[in-house]
Amino acid sequence: MRSLITGGRGFVGHWLAAHLHDQGDEVVVIDREVEITDPDAVLAALRDAAPDAIYHLAALTHVGRSWDEPLDVLRVNVLGTGVLLAAARECGSDPRILVTSSAEVYGTVADPSLLPIAEGAPLAPLTPYAASKLAAEALVSQAFHGHGQHTVTVRPFNHIGPGQTPNFAVAALAKRIVEADRDGAPSIPVGNLTARRDFTDVRDVVRAYRLLIEAGEPGGVYNVCSGRDVPIDEIAGRLLALAGASLTLEPDPGLLRPVEVPVLRGDPTRLQHATDWQPEIALEHTLADVLAYWRSAG
Repeated sequence: MRSLITGGRGFVGHWLAAHLHDQGDEVVVIDREVEITDPDAVLAALRDAAPDAIYHLAALTHVGRSWDEPLDVLRVNVLGTGVLLAAARECGSDPRILVTSSAEVYGTVADPSLLPIAEGAPLAPLTPYAASKLAAEALVSQAFHGHGQHTVTVRPFNHIGPGQTPNFAVAALAKRIVEADRDGAPSIPVGNLTARRDFTDVRDVVRAYRLLIEAGEPGGVYNVCSGRDVPIDEIAGRLLALAGASLTLEPDPGLLRPVEVPVLRGDPTRLQHATDWQPEIALEHTLADVLAYWRSAG
């Protein structure tokens, strides 16, 4: 299979490209050298690549920063998706297209009986980032229903692993722990530790993406998640234990988001029924790999 990845040099794109290579795919990566909102540039890239499959990862993904840069987030995440879908219609290879949305589109689940969250749950985005992802989903739906494009939408919950930037909670905690332990600091700053999140190793996530390109129902929407939620304070405790570090966690108001979703726990049943996918990498193993990454990066 000849596969093209947009945003292919980012955290997920790096792991996805490696997995596709391992599966014998021919992989073309486009990133910042192709402006995802430029119709001519994107069409030229797709015509040149002639892909059988497209994994659309290119996006602005920092949830907190989306409050400061909402127009940029909408431009890249919504317009960029529309440009990509239009180019795929014209590139000549009729590719299958996987578009990454986000579990953030679900917002706050007030009724605990609705957990774990299935794909049919109400959608109530609380952040500019989440709103941009839901708007992009609407474009994907229109491409499927109006143009007959073979699309699959994924709503990944929190995915973590080595190489993730410290814009995200687990990577940030690991980096601060490694630096504080190295420098002899007594504490590290932390944001909201009460939030509960459904964590999956990025290497398991990218396996799900390729399986869905192969077996996902055209027009389908799929959660990619473990089905378990873990509080951030437990993650911090596990990282400290793995690092052998004794540090105080100091709340920092500057690390809090304007709006925080208290609990996200997804239902992976639809994904599992379509592909037989199961997460294979234990959380403890992932956290150890994240710590090792930041030790080597220092």
